[in-house]
Amino acid sequence: MIDSKLPPPPGLLLLALLCLLPGCRPPHSPAVQGYVEGEFVYVSSPLAGALASLPVQRGDQVRAGDPLFTLDDTPEKAARDQAAGQLAQARAELEDAKKGKRPTEIASLQAQLDEAQAALALAGQDLARQETLAATPGGAAAQDLDRARSTQAQDSRRVAQLEADLETAWLGSREDQIAASEAAVRALQAALARADWDLAQKRQSAPQAGLVFDTIYRPGEWVAAGRPVVALLPPQNVKVRAFVPETAVGAIHPGDPVRVLVDGVASALAGKVSFISPQAEYTPPVIYSQESRGKLVFMVETVFDAATAANLHPGQPVDVFFGP
Repeated sequence: MIDSKLPPPPGLLLLALLCLLPGCRPPHSPAVQGYVEGEFVYVSSPLAGALASLPVQRGDQVRAGDPLFTLDDTPEKAARDQAAGQLAQARAELEDAKKGKRPTEIASLQAQLDEAQAALALAGQDLARQETLAATPGGAAAQDLDRARSTQAQDSRRVAQLEADLETAWLGSREDQIAASEAAVRALQAALARADWDLAQKRQSAPQAGLVFDTIYRPGEWVAAGRPVVALLPPQNVKVRAFVPETAVGAIHPGDPVRVLVDGVASALAGKVSFISPQAEYTPPVIYSQESRGKLVFMVETVFDAATAANLHPGQPVDVFFGP
């Protein structure tokens, strides 16, 4: 029997004093088992091709915009050059359609018009002569008069035709033809933009900063369209998942502080609750009852700041304490 008046043993008193320190206080909530989970960003190209270069390797830290890999882009360069050439041709045809004939062509038409007008003038003189002779008895045959009238009419129509041709030569193409040329230019501009986009997709950069968690292909290997080449792990995508019993999940709310103990790390890592699953992870095979409710667990996710998340590794088991 121990006498209550005797002082406590020195070792017991020291232990009690040490437990009053903040670092030795027991957690306010019991530990919940959890693990570190990483939500990876898989970087791929929408186009297929041989892997030409891979300047990163597993374990590298990259910043947003850093190059990750390049696929062979020979076909895309050829398609881009072809689209650029077709666009240049269409633009030249459009500009040509807006202009009239060339100066030499207009000069040729003007010369033909001058010749036709001279012929018309001569035909007019010949017709007047034949009409005078026809009025004189025995002066001219009716056939000669008819021939002069026909020649004069033909020359007159020739002059009218060349005048119209010369007026048309000063004009550009018709509005419908110009509209068609403009539509062709716009279509080829879109084709060139698509070709540029295809070419750019052969070079992929980091969409955000993070850890190169894995590289799936090696240079020289064929990469199918849409197949990931690099798996990135941004710090904000590292989280801890714990499964909380149904009896305790009601006291946890998004934004609540969380402390996580990791093997090999002396101090607890601070985080906060980011998500509470609205559904039980495991449900009993029978209807709910007072006895089976204890078997229900709900997944709770915890996130950390970037510096803290850098010390966590996916798959790592941890102990989670909810509350300050």
